[in-house]
Amino acid sequence: MIDTDYDIGQDNIDGKVGPFGFDIHNPVFVISGLSVVIFVIYALMFNEQASEIFGALRPWLTSTFDWFFMLAANIFVIFCLFLIVSPWGSVRLGGTEATPDYTYLGWFAMLFAAGMGIGLMFFGVLEPVYHMAISSPLGVPSPFAEDGTLIPENVEAARSIGLAGTIFHWGLHPWAIYAVVALALALFTYNKGLPLTIRSAFYPIFGDRVWGWTGHIIDTLAVFATLFGLATSLGFGAQQAVAGLEFVYGVPNTITSQVILICAITAVALVSVLRGLDGGVKVLSEVNMVVAALLLLFVLLAGPTVLILTGFGEGLVAYAQDLVPLSNPFGREDDSYREGWTAFYWAWWISWSPFVGMFIARVSRGRTVREFVTCVILIPSLVCVLWMAVFGGTAIEQVISGTGSQVKEYVIDSYSPELSLFGMLADLPLAAITSTIAIVLVIVFFVTSSDSGSLVIDTITAGGKIDAPAPQRVFWCIFEGLVAIVLLIGGGLSSLQAMVISTGLPFTLVLLLMCWAIFKGLQSEKR
Repeated sequence: MIDTDYDIGQDNIDGKVGPFGFDIHNPVFVISGLSVVIFVIYALMFNEQASEIFGALRPWLTSTFDWFFMLAANIFVIFCLFLIVSPWGSVRLGGTEATPDYTYLGWFAMLFAAGMGIGLMFFGVLEPVYHMAISSPLGVPSPFAEDGTLIPENVEAARSIGLAGTIFHWGLHPWAIYAVVALALALFTYNKGLPLTIRSAFYPIFGDRVWGWTGHIIDTLAVFATLFGLATSLGFGAQQAVAGLEFVYGVPNTITSQVILICAITAVALVSVLRGLDGGVKVLSEVNMVVAALLLLFVLLAGPTVLILTGFGEGLVAYAQDLVPLSNPFGREDDSYREGWTAFYWAWWISWSPFVGMFIARVSRGRTVREFVTCVILIPSLVCVLWMAVFGGTAIEQVISGTGSQVKEYVIDSYSPELSLFGMLADLPLAAITSTIAIVLVIVFFVTSSDSGSLVIDTITAGGKIDAPAPQRVFWCIFEGLVAIVLLIGGGLSSLQAMVISTGLPFTLVLLLMCWAIFKGLQSEKR
């Protein structure tokens, strides 16, 4: 335990804010809340100006700081692998007598649904096909000539890099980012007795200064990163769900439809928020896990099963072979892939890390460091690889064999990314049913992300209290939806991505410092 005079919530304004009896941390809640409100008002009042700013910001940030994001992500992977084999791997989160609060199934379901859900649905078909045919990671040529004809001798290499390039973005690196934040929070909360908030992880570095403005800045950055990371995912989910509704049922795919859907799903998320972690997020996560597994099994059996299973193994091999060159930020010419995809992804995962990390920490008491890190970075990585091999492998085969005309149209010809999944399902049996299931999955992933994010942001802005008044979670749940709406109105996906990178950049420095803090914190623990 760390000897400090600080009591959880001692700086809070308790029961004095409005008629709802808010219990908020001063000044983190005030700065974060006002900043978000001002941002929403600005984006709505000056829509065109905001759109221009967002449109220019994303390419500048990714082309300027791609090397920084990539080097930092490599450090996180190496650090996690070091912890697995180090003597500190036997440290138990919560103390030597602690036992896990959840079964493995419940634990995996919650961290997976919160960490990757909407993204896998949106990019599971889009990304493997796009990398195979367009972005050319590591300079591997496309299997298609300029006139659209197939070049047979390029097919195998393009197929391999399409899967490897996708797995790279969904494998060890993102889960290592999440593991760093989650481990830091779990260690300093359960073992050191500090509040469950981002600033607590920096006590070994800053000492009691973390309870002052140093900590206020860290927690406020975490709120911004989480909010805009979530808003991006909600924007992706809304676009895909509405596109699916148009594809199957003819519902118009407009910004208005997307806004209505975000409002409706935010309302459902509010109900889940009020039910709490066990009654809301846990139940929805486990239901979604089962439905996602059934959809994955259907595509595996209805698609080219042998090629999918072969592609799973070949994808893992290609990922292992290409991991080092794909991780290298220097001396490369595949700007479209490295800047347009990798830099954005690392910023997105980093901006999500306070949210996913705190959520994983809350459900991981009782695990050893070795068990925790191994499960958090390896098990979900394998599930992501399997998902990409099944959905992406099926789509790649459809495009190469000529049977997937709709996938080719949506990814290669007209680039309508939100329709890529439905284009792949359209060429399989029971397309209307499976497409409807996919829409439901996207919506429920949407709800679990919004619900989990609200719980996490509320904990940070309540000074580490996990039992703050429900109206505070309602406030953040509503504003998550509002931020997603104004960013969609003010420039669509490009504006969402721009804000993710903007908040992910400063928070990358926070995560690098966090690695050092974890190391120092583990040194004083009983093994």
